[in-house]
Amino acid sequence: MNTVERHRLITQAVQEAGRATVTELAELTAASEMTIRRDLDHLAAQGVLERFRGGARTLLLRGEEPPFSLRAHEAVEAKRRIAAEVVSLVSDGETVLLDSGTTCLEVARLLRGRRVTVMPLSLQAIHVLSDAPEPTSLLVPGGRPRAAEGALIGPLTLASLSALRFDTAVLGCCGLSAGDGLTAYDLDEAVVKKAAIASARRVVAAADGSKLGRTAQAHVGPPTSVDVLVTDADAPSDETTALRDHGITLRLV
Repeated sequence: MNTVERHRLITQAVQEAGRATVTELAELTAASEMTIRRDLDHLAAQGVLERFRGGARTLLLRGEEPPFSLRAHEAVEAKRRIAAEVVSLVSDGETVLLDSGTTCLEVARLLRGRRVTVMPLSLQAIHVLSDAPEPTSLLVPGGRPRAAEGALIGPLTLASLSALRFDTAVLGCCGLSAGDGLTAYDLDEAVVKKAAIASARRVVAAADGSKLGRTAQAHVGPPTSVDVLVTDADAPSDETTALRDHGITLRLV
C-alpha cells in the first residue's frame, strides 16, 4: 500500500468512526505505528483530522467535503483519463468555461496551447493557464476565492458569467445521481454552477465514478442539466444506465 492509499484509508476510517488510535490504524493498514504517527501528523497539517495523544479524531462532518489538498491525490489516473476525454470533445475556436475542482484542474493543464478561449473558475486553474502559450486565450473572472479551495464565488463571479456566453461549460461535481441530479457541498458554489449551466450552449460533467450516485447538500440542477458525462469505467453501472435514460451522453474512459 502506497502513501496516498494509506492516507485515504486512514482518513476514511477516522471519519467513519469519529476517532481511531495509532494501534488500530497500524493494524488496518499493515504499517508500523511510527509510520502511522507520521501520517497522522501530515493529515493534521492538511486540516483533515485532529491529533490527540495516541490517535486522531475527525474534523469533518459526515458528508462534508474533504479538503482540496487531499482530493488532489485521489483517483489521479482516472481524473487524467477523464480530462483527456473532455479535452477531446472541445473543438478549436471554442470558448470554454472551466469549473473548479481537481478534475477540472487536470483539464486546464491539457488545454494549455490549444486554440481556445478559457475562463477558469478557480485560482489553481488560472495559475496553470496564466502563462499558457499562444494560441490559448485566458479570461479571468471576478470573485472571491473560497478558502482552501480556490473556487471563485460571489456576486462578481456571477456578474462575469452573466456577461458572457460559452460554447462549452466543463463542470465538476460533488455528486451526480439520476434521482437528485447535480449537487455540491457549498451553497455559494452551487449558485455559481447554476449560472455556469445557464451561460453555456453545452454542459460537460467531468466526474470520477465515486461521485455518481452521491448526493451533497446543495442542489445545482436536474440530471437533464448535463449534456455529456465523462467518467471512468469503474462507475456504478446502475447509475450510469439511469443517467443515460435521462438523455445524457455517456463517455467511459
